[in-house]
Amino acid sequence: MRRLILLGLLWLLPLATSVAQEEDFREIGPVTQAVIDRGALNCGVNGEVVGFSLATEIGYVGFDVDICRAVAAAILGDADAVNYIPLLASERAAAIMTGQVDLLSRNTTWTLGRDTQWRATFGPTVFYDGQGLMAFAEDGYLFLEDFEGKTICTNAGTTTESNIRDEMDAIGVSFNLVTFPSFDEVLDAFNARECDAVTSDVSQLLSHRFRQEDPEQYMILPQVISKEPLGPVMSESDPQFADIVTWVVFGLIQAEEYGIDSQNIDDILADPETDIDILRFLGQTEDSQVGLFLGLRNDFMVDVIRQVGNYAEIFERNLAPLGLQRGYNNLWLVGGLLYSPPWR
Repeated sequence: MRRLILLGLLWLLPLATSVAQEEDFREIGPVTQAVIDRGALNCGVNGEVVGFSLATEIGYVGFDVDICRAVAAAILGDADAVNYIPLLASERAAAIMTGQVDLLSRNTTWTLGRDTQWRATFGPTVFYDGQGLMAFAEDGYLFLEDFEGKTICTNAGTTTESNIRDEMDAIGVSFNLVTFPSFDEVLDAFNARECDAVTSDVSQLLSHRFRQEDPEQYMILPQVISKEPLGPVMSESDPQFADIVTWVVFGLIQAEEYGIDSQNIDDILADPETDIDILRFLGQTEDSQVGLFLGLRNDFMVDVIRQVGNYAEIFERNLAPLGLQRGYNNLWLVGGLLYSPPWR
């Protein structure tokens, strides 16, 4: 009899452990609690890149800014409850490790070194980019080989430094590389003809080109020399907060796949024939635990979509005006790389 009781207890142990882990998982982490106590999300941004994050008279706007806003809507129910903290590229690691920011949404490439050395957790890639070069069209540069003995400028403390060095070494081109703390300084030097070209993410080059009175004077070379998966970054000290950011991003993608946007979400919620999977995703069914798993209210994605929109809306609002096409940044259903795991 004792043996049977012991076997029964051993059989129940994994179940009890599972329940305990689930209870722990619902606990509010230190970063999330700080956001709640503060009543605002501290979000690190660039602040100088049109389309991604730019300080304007009406506040910060852009693609990266909308990622901050979506996370604030999920946690606080208010997409405007964000303190934007502009950061240089060289300041990003310290801002994450010291807790200066809760979230970094600042055109930051996910790399092995950053993932480990910054003691950080990278969220899903929100923009698949690549590194390119921009020169003055009248100079006639067409290929990387044309920059033999020339000067190329870029941001200090970024992957673009090592990428351009490696690429030029591989093709046997000798050149001068000059770096500056901010991309605005890079552009100032370029416009003053101190550089023959600038190199950065193609999206950033397009952003600069878009801002000019005569964008045709600039030529972006066709060669893309790297993979630049850009996404949100959080401290690894709070897995619960990292999970929230991760699933908010997935939620933006899933909302687009379901065809839910800021304009039709209330109609979808009111429609008695709305698909059960959509209702579960929006936290409207008895068995929905999407918020419970994250330590949030079950309908947190309703606030996110109402106030910020889905991924397509964010892209069209901020990046389409630059002439950027969806490309890789499209849903998997139409040949892109955006994909959300199941919401169950």
